[in-house]
Amino acid sequence: MKLDQLAEQTGNALKRHAVTLVTAESCTGGWVAREITAIPGSSHWFDRGFVTYTNQSKQEILGVQATTLDEHGAVSEQTVREMAEGALQHSHADVSIAISGIAGPGGASAEKPVGTVWLAWTGTGRSTLSQVQHYTGDREQVRQQAVVTALQGLLAYLDEQS
Repeated sequence: MKLDQLAEQTGNALKRHAVTLVTAESCTGGWVAREITAIPGSSHWFDRGFVTYTNQSKQEILGVQATTLDEHGAVSEQTVREMAEGALQHSHADVSIAISGIAGPGGASAEKPVGTVWLAWTGTGRSTLSQVQHYTGDREQVRQQAVVTALQGLLAYLDEQS
């Protein structure tokens, strides 16, 4: 499925479930928000998007704890869960998507190679789910795969949590 079709399917699901979305993106740099807002009528189910690329912005804008970043790093389950929950708290949305990863070509380590991306989904009164992906390809391919996973994951999250 093409990305624009996936975004449209996501918009339809958000409308069907009568919820609004907020995004908290790091390595994707607002790509999820861009795909969502390309769909006509998205103002009915998209509240806002946060691009928090630095650790400082994750703390200031989303409320990610400094201790979380110090102990686990920006690319971790703990951080992405706090990003998702913080985006929800700092918006008027009902559900959120958060993404933090290493798109490359630099920034990798033995424990977190290029292509490591953590994603999380949460909602008001709902549990927070998270997963790690290990994508292959260049920077653009890693980022695009993360956007696809984020939208597919939201579709599954909405169905599981309803």
